[in-house]
Amino acid sequence: MKKSLIALAALASTAAFAQSSVTLYGVADGGVAKVTGKSFGFAANQNGNSRWGLRGTEDLGGGLKAGFNFEQGLSIADGTLAQSGNGPFGRMAFMNLTGEFGELRLGRTLNPSFYAAAAWELTGIANYGAAFGQFGGVLGGIRNNNQIAYTTPKMGGFTSTIGFIAKGNDAGAAAGEQSKLDFNAVYANGPLVAALGYNKVQGEERNYHVGARYTLGTVLLAASYVDPAGKGKGFTAGATVPVGTASLTLDLARDTDYKDTNVLAELKYPLSKRTFAYTYLLRDGKGKAAANVNTVGLGMRHNF
Repeated sequence: MKKSLIALAALASTAAFAQSSVTLYGVADGGVAKVTGKSFGFAANQNGNSRWGLRGTEDLGGGLKAGFNFEQGLSIADGTLAQSGNGPFGRMAFMNLTGEFGELRLGRTLNPSFYAAAAWELTGIANYGAAFGQFGGVLGGIRNNNQIAYTTPKMGGFTSTIGFIAKGNDAGAAAGEQSKLDFNAVYANGPLVAALGYNKVQGEERNYHVGARYTLGTVLLAASYVDPAGKGKGFTAGATVPVGTASLTLDLARDTDYKDTNVLAELKYPLSKRTFAYTYLLRDGKGKAAANVNTVGLGMRHNF
């Protein structure tokens, strides 16, 4: 009888453990680059920012799961922390509840507008991407503090997220006194992905963008229209084609107000499922205000 009780206790402990998990993950990115007017040398965070994080889930039963995500930036150049925001976990700090109803997410996280742009952007949100270099302001800040966000379940390929920051809760406006609304709508079904992103701080101008990506055989085609607050609207267009086991992306972002064009050529070569090498040439247009800046880079990104 005693042995049976011990076995049952061990089984119950194993079952409880299997219902929850904590995962350590991260990115290491480094390489070399040459920028107009600067010397050739070491360059970190070209494709993506190096970081590490913890994410966890617990099965609550009945289709409900509770979770969390804490993420911290770091520099592989000197080993120091690279904060995004005020705190050491400024890249991500939220808890969530998921189920058949969708997801409720509370805390600091990437804003819904950012996820909309990620749906159609071709480089995987690379730091050297033409679209984000030209129109980064359309995102109204990449992350939101104190955000209450709800994401619908996927219905026929359609999902939507609405995020809200209440007045006095640091919406990224002066003294944090204004509220903020942040929204996306994403459709992903078959070869087509289309997305709308919109955000607005109370009393200020809205930002929005609409874009799409289409898979035509082995070729990815993408385009978008972008309208940030104030002057500086325009469009993006690009394609990704296979080159053997590598992929070549050609992308441009045109600011039609300032007559300014960013052009990117990127080549990625997979070394494994989690690691790839990349090289790129970025022409960062400056319009009539200043001379164009060209960057040539070579690097490697490892995801763990």
